[in-house]
Amino acid sequence: MVRQSKKTTGKNTRATSSAAGARRQRATKSVGTGKTLSGKIRTGAIRFLVCAFFSLLLSMLLFVFGVSYYVIYEGLRPTEKDMDEVYGYMYSEYPFLRPWVTNLNRHKMLRDTVIVADDSTKLHAYIIPAEEPTPNTAVVVHGHRCCAVEMFHIAYMYHHDMGFNVLLPDLRAHGLSEGTHVQMGWLDRLDVIRWMDVANDVFGGSTRMVVHGISMGAATTMMVSGEERQPDYVKCYVEDCGYTDVWDEFSYVSRHDYHIAPFPFINIASRICKWKYGWDFREASALRQVRKSVKPMLFIHGLSDTYVPSEMVNRLYMAKKKDKSIWTKKGVMHARMYHDYRKEYTHEVSQFVNMWFYK
Repeated sequence: MVRQSKKTTGKNTRATSSAAGARRQRATKSVGTGKTLSGKIRTGAIRFLVCAFFSLLLSMLLFVFGVSYYVIYEGLRPTEKDMDEVYGYMYSEYPFLRPWVTNLNRHKMLRDTVIVADDSTKLHAYIIPAEEPTPNTAVVVHGHRCCAVEMFHIAYMYHHDMGFNVLLPDLRAHGLSEGTHVQMGWLDRLDVIRWMDVANDVFGGSTRMVVHGISMGAATTMMVSGEERQPDYVKCYVEDCGYTDVWDEFSYVSRHDYHIAPFPFINIASRICKWKYGWDFREASALRQVRKSVKPMLFIHGLSDTYVPSEMVNRLYMAKKKDKSIWTKKGVMHARMYHDYRKEYTHEVSQFVNMWFYK
């Protein structure tokens, strides 16, 4: 009996040992499975975070590029205007223009002219000869998203009040001129120089000329003034509320109108412009051109301008080395100096121009 008990006990011991081993194996497998599952979770989490990071980065890049491209689209896209509406607006703002324009048309003195640029773009301008023959001539340059008709008030001043011949070009992608994009004055300067030659030829070949621009037209005028080739017939320039350069102007509008920091949107927009059109925002600098200008210049600016801030005229005036005058007024908004102070504007301009015409 004792021997049988020992055998049974041995069998029970081996059974217990075998069961314990099986439990350890199951536990080991369970631990291994847990570790594998934990590793898969960590790997999945990392993949999710990486995908989320690159998705966010891509979204940010698309946003930055989209805003930058919008700057190009909104700032440089061509504009089409209903000319009846333009005339209506000008007559409502400046009622004296209606009888003047009517008289010009009656005597066939408001003439269309077209030239073809080197790249085959057709460019339009209005020519208005003086009532009495004179060499005194004004080339009058319009602003951003405007057209030659919207400079008729300045043409009136030169033609009606001062007795000048006048030429008013439509810049590229404005008015009746062709063009793929607005050039913000930079490449326009080359077209304006061509128009100056046209005006000189049309009005007798020995003119005394002033180039007068407002807003973008003023920036264009300043950009023309810094070119090395300055014809003898050009006696002086008048700029009214022009910007220092395209970079500064777009940066200001970005902050003031859209409440967006210029960086990196203006930087990228400038590069897009260089790639697409061949010029960039810093290159298009009236300030740099004024530093090289050798002809007299009158600077005009309203001190309540919220489109081209008045601090720009101070920098431009300081950049001009000599033969310069400045006229500013408190409370005047962008491009409204003639509208608000017509008699004083005419006096300031005629005094400056006549001084350099006959000096």
